[in-house]
Amino acid sequence: MGATKSISTAMEANQAKPSANGHSTADDSILHSNLSVDTALSFPLMAPRVIALCKDLFPKWAKLNESCFSVETVSGGITNLLLKVSVNEENGEDVSVTVRLYGPNTDYVINRERELQAIKYLSAAGFGAKLLGVFGNGMVQSFIHARTLTPSDMRKPKLASEIAKQLRRFHQVEIPGSKEPQLWIDLFKFFEKASSLQFEDTDKQKIYETISFEEVHKEATQLKELTGLLNAPVVFAHNDLLSGNLMLNDEQEKLYFIDFEYGSYNYRGFDIGNHFNEYAGYDCDYSLYPSKDEQYHFFRHYLQPEKPNEVSEKDLEALYVETNTFMLASHIYWALWALIQARMSPIDFDYIEYFFSRYNEYKKQKEKYISLAKSHLSRYEKA
Repeated sequence: MGATKSISTAMEANQAKPSANGHSTADDSILHSNLSVDTALSFPLMAPRVIALCKDLFPKWAKLNESCFSVETVSGGITNLLLKVSVNEENGEDVSVTVRLYGPNTDYVINRERELQAIKYLSAAGFGAKLLGVFGNGMVQSFIHARTLTPSDMRKPKLASEIAKQLRRFHQVEIPGSKEPQLWIDLFKFFEKASSLQFEDTDKQKIYETISFEEVHKEATQLKELTGLLNAPVVFAHNDLLSGNLMLNDEQEKLYFIDFEYGSYNYRGFDIGNHFNEYAGYDCDYSLYPSKDEQYHFFRHYLQPEKPNEVSEKDLEALYVETNTFMLASHIYWALWALIQARMSPIDFDYIEYFFSRYNEYKKQKEKYISLAKSHLSRYEKA
């Protein structure tokens, strides 16, 4: 589990500029197809439809025989399905693209308009794969020749420093539109949806009814008030920097950030704290949460990539407090998200258990880090 021209969605912009071949383009390269691919199909039935989609999107492939295409699964996350499509073109050249199929009902928790708006600018800044085309329930991007990281990879000092450096650069990308931080807007939207669910499965319903949403709302409200005192910088944040969204080409030692579907303007501390939570992986082993020394190593390379050893103790402490206070918000955010997925997603994943794992970890850690934040703020006020 980022040009000056604003576009509301790639699809709308595509429709505004039809090309000579009847396809539409967002600039001169992003294509659009009205086709969709049913993610509920078995792979043998899905593959021909993916090929038909690619032939519809890319005119130069339209007349190729199906034997010129091969389709394979790259990854099956808990929201999207990634497919690699390899094509033997007429000139004999082999090329590959990635087809990303949105999971069913993911629009319920993901702002696709915001995602497509950001991808163009992030791609221009060198992040992620190039967006080549959009279709009814997904997108096609250039294929990245790299492996997906594991949670244990992220804590390796050399990789951690590279992630920190890239995250700093990511946070400097300017995306047109409102720069209002979305954390609490999205979190309370999740709360409204998560607190009014009804499960057909009676066992799930019984477990769901044990949740005190009054308590969750109170905790979120109090945390919002506390984080508001930290004056955390607002940046364009990835918001989902887990190992599955980090790829590494080992030969070139090149790191890639991918999948910006949760990207938005947000608090810097949330993006970093959320990343640290992902050290635990889907197994939610929070004993793997980075130590203070590991966090300081990350902060040094984030704050001063060229001179990491010159970062002051004061700046390290301030970012430590900021990050770990917003880390608590990350737990509530994804806990509520998980409840919505438990009702909406057909994917075989125990989302309700994930809710309890995240929310219980929040309750376990809140006293330590809320006290730390209040102590830090008290010292700051006296100074």
